[in-house]
Amino acid sequence: MHQSWEARDKLQHELMVATEYMSQLEEKVYKANQTSLDLLKSLKEAEQEIANLHGEIDVLKQYIIDLKARIAVYIPVKGDPTDMKLAEFINNYPDRQKLKIMFMRESEGVYEFGSRRVAVKVEKGKINVRVGGGYLSLDEFLDQYTPAELEKLERRDPLKRFSEKVAVQKTIVGKEKNESSPVRQSVKSPKKKQAI
Repeated sequence: MHQSWEARDKLQHELMVATEYMSQLEEKVYKANQTSLDLLKSLKEAEQEIANLHGEIDVLKQYIIDLKARIAVYIPVKGDPTDMKLAEFINNYPDRQKLKIMFMRESEGVYEFGSRRVAVKVEKGKINVRVGGGYLSLDEFLDQYTPAELEKLERRDPLKRFSEKVAVQKTIVGKEKNESSPVRQSVKSPKKKQAI
């Protein structure tokens, strides 16, 4: 019987050791789970912070775009009030895309706008451009003359002219054989006049 008591004591001891070991493992699992939860919480906070930063970055990008749009495009000649007023107008113009043709100062009050030479003056704080026998406000002038100057620039563009010429030549080459124009026929076989 003594052996059975010893076996029972041994089993109880092993059970207590196993219970203690399981208790320690459960404590480690609990701490690991707690650490995982803390890390997950930190990760979610970091993701939220990153999302907020992306929002702030988008705001900053837009701010930079707005600043670039407001950067001085035209730098005036010091001491020339007309040029300074023109620079103020151009640099604060709300739709820069419309300003495709720029003013180039030649001398005080005289500017080149595309292919035109214009006289500009400031009266009562307003910029006026001499056209023909009178004056237009700068806004009216830009609305009226920018499209014509852009068209002139396009016509002068050598790359565009070359590509148009190539397109025309390709069209002509394909139609030469089918041409039945009386003008072409008379050029190819001119009739001789007979002397009477």
